[in-house]
Amino acid sequence: MNPLALGLGLVVMVIWGLNFAVGKVALAELPPIFFMAVRFALVALALVWFAPIPRAHLRGLFFASVFIGAGHYALFFTGLAGVEAGASAIALQLQVPFAALVAAFVFQERLGWLRALGMAVAFAGVVVIAGTPQIGTNPLPFLLCVASGFVWALGNIRVKQLGRLNSFAVNAWIALFTAPQLFILSFLFEDGQFAALATAGWRGWGGILYMTVAVSIISYSIWYWLIARFEVNQTMPLTLLMPVIGVASGTAFLDEALTSRLVLGGLLTVAGVAVIQLYGLGSASRAARAGKAGGKSV
Repeated sequence: MNPLALGLGLVVMVIWGLNFAVGKVALAELPPIFFMAVRFALVALALVWFAPIPRAHLRGLFFASVFIGAGHYALFFTGLAGVEAGASAIALQLQVPFAALVAAFVFQERLGWLRALGMAVAFAGVVVIAGTPQIGTNPLPFLLCVASGFVWALGNIRVKQLGRLNSFAVNAWIALFTAPQLFILSFLFEDGQFAALATAGWRGWGGILYMTVAVSIISYSIWYWLIARFEVNQTMPLTLLMPVIGVASGTAFLDEALTSRLVLGGLLTVAGVAVIQLYGLGSASRAARAGKAGGKSV
């Protein structure tokens, strides 16, 4: 990977890592599910006009959107509203071992003892974090963040089953399918949405703008460009920086405590994820060739 590509990859990781703190700040002014509904509506409005219509795969993309879009984001941002940004950034890394487990079941991929060990270490790290006083008193928000990783893994496997698709089109059409689902969920489980939107200040609107433009459009456009041109073993290790930046941003901008349990749990989780990625590159390469729409969820 040349210096320009490496620099672009690092920019993506910074955007994704800051997303947790930005989201936490925005949730002080906006209901979480409605916040995500507005985000995906804006992404769809910005992209769908320029994306080719994958007519043969619209049904598959809709079902994928139920998991990747509505299910994952509703769970994660509802959880984020009640848990620290750093802890949520680490919990979300379980999407990698979850994806490996689902792939082993769906594609009959052999895990091997090293990847199994990596999964055990990653889950152990999250258990360590779950034992902190901040989470132990009300574990539900943290568990929602963990569950969102599993739901994302189910959806991502569904996208890969569709085969090689235009990544830009996948991003646009999943956003289009996701927005109405999230609006429905918001009206079922939340209230005061439009009043909150009308009174939102720079935190709420800044969060919407950041996630719509920086995350959904800019960072994913760069990421898809990178994974189309470089091997998986060159791009995927960069994603290990995302939880590190997520924890650092929570500490720096939100005054979240950097406790020993958070550090230990984070190190264990990232180490476990690293083992899964490094010893699963063969499978990852096959999945990437099957469809480039995968990646990390933010």
